[in-house]
Amino acid sequence: MDAYGTDSDARHGPDDPGGTPEPEGPPEPADRPAQPSDQDDRPETAAHPESVAHPEPAGHPEPAARPEPVAHPGPVAQPEQTARPEPDGQSEPEGRPEPGRHAEPDRDLEPDRHAEPDRDFEPGRHAELVVPPQPGAPYAETRTGVAALSPRYQIGAALALAVVAVAVCVHLGMVFLHVAPSNTLTKAHGKAIDEWVYPEFEQNWKLFAPNPLQQNIAVQVRAEVQAKDGEVRTTGWYDLSAEDGRAIDGNLLPSHTQQNELRRAWDFFVATHDSDNRPSGVRGALSENYLRRIVALRLDRDDAAGQGGVVERVQVRSSTTNVAPPRWSAEKISDKPMYRVLPWWPVTAADTDGGVE
Repeated sequence: MDAYGTDSDARHGPDDPGGTPEPEGPPEPADRPAQPSDQDDRPETAAHPESVAHPEPAGHPEPAARPEPVAHPGPVAQPEQTARPEPDGQSEPEGRPEPGRHAEPDRDLEPDRHAEPDRDFEPGRHAELVVPPQPGAPYAETRTGVAALSPRYQIGAALALAVVAVAVCVHLGMVFLHVAPSNTLTKAHGKAIDEWVYPEFEQNWKLFAPNPLQQNIAVQVRAEVQAKDGEVRTTGWYDLSAEDGRAIDGNLLPSHTQQNELRRAWDFFVATHDSDNRPSGVRGALSENYLRRIVALRLDRDDAAGQGGVVERVQVRSSTTNVAPPRWSAEKISDKPMYRVLPWWPVTAADTDGGVE
């Protein structure tokens, strides 16, 4: 013990070292954590702990930039709450908030307290940038038709259209010259026009002409048949036009052959022969062969030769009868038929078999 009593454990008053000791307070609890001896290391307690800048723990990643929304939404990834650091040597009791602090977690430690968590972001998936259409922005027009083809096919389509257009123009021109009155072009190129038009594109004005057709024309044929015993006989007249008429009557869908084959063959013959039944050109012989084969096949279908007989020759004629006027008309016309009889034509095997001579 020194002169000042520094070795003594007794407390001294402020004025006298040997004065009356201060009354001792209640004993401190045994489980109270020890306070650090160095008061400079203790953190200062503020009235509002939220305003105090808390040290950010080492290794804490900075908030990443908010990714753009992806096209396929995934599960929501909630950011992990970082444990709040405590001062050295102190631990906050569980279930009891620290005095002077609010119960809410410190908002300064959240990555982005003003932005809501991205609900479309899924960790581990590449972010896809989806650009929505801007209002008022022009949309790309979808190409269709020829514009959708490649340049090479567009050139091919253009050439094909050009060829079709030229063919149509030539055809219309030929038909116009065929039905037009005689002129310089038809006189100079009449043969080429006829070869283009006949027989597929032949035109006539019998229905709309000033003098339309007012007659009924029937094509008839008879045959000279050699019987099996060698006897030669002549059959009666077969009205082939009447046979076609009976096949057409009551038929909702008559065939083109029944309606036009025989009629067009007779018109073809009349147009290429004079009044004496002499051919007026190369097409005259063609029309004769065409008409002869039609009637030969019709006679074979009607079994005109009989059992074992052979058709040697055929003769064709037309029966023209005027159409009767209506009852209210005072017009008087003849109702007797007029005939145009052709010469006998020999029949060959090529005519009945459909071959070519």
